[in-house]
Amino acid sequence: MEIELSPEDKKRIKEGIAEKYRKVAGRPEGSFKYPTGRSGLEGQGYDREMLKELPEEVLASYCGVGNPFSLGPITGGEAVLDIGCGAGVDTLVAAMLAGPAGKAVGIDLTAEMLQRARENLRKTSLENVDFREASAEGLPFQDASFDVAISNGVLNLVLDKARALKEILRVLKPGGRLMMADQILTTEQPTDKKSMLESWAR
Repeated sequence: MEIELSPEDKKRIKEGIAEKYRKVAGRPEGSFKYPTGRSGLEGQGYDREMLKELPEEVLASYCGVGNPFSLGPITGGEAVLDIGCGAGVDTLVAAMLAGPAGKAVGIDLTAEMLQRARENLRKTSLENVDFREASAEGLPFQDASFDVAISNGVLNLVLDKARALKEILRVLKPGGRLMMADQILTTEQPTDKKSMLESWAR
């Protein structure tokens, strides 16, 4: 059963999510039930040797529901799009995997998150990374711009998931890959609109 969302409902959800992530940009610990920081990265199977190449303060800003890199390789020279990049840790990992001949671009809707991501970038020597303010529902890139799209705990928050997936497929090159980790609903969808909105906005 699909619940119709009014413009006011959508505004409330977006404002709730933005407020949550403004706080997370400053301090991710304790904001989620899923892993954060270095322990979260190691527990989800990120390459420990690669993590050694990133400053500890960068690793501390990580929060994600899983490890999108466990789904397949990223090779040198590839272009990677990180959808909902947050503090940019996955974007930086993608840039390291893509190497100097490749690139990684992270997008996010929250200005504070993008500021944190750019601060994290400045703590590295990586030069093949860019961060932009954008929505998954309207990607500001030409068709067939990327070899890989990654996402970590973000698409569950997107209001129009079908539109976001169409946009992702549009910007991927033929044969491109979407590697995502996310949360899914394993019980019946709520039929009470008020409860659903409160949960989504939190």
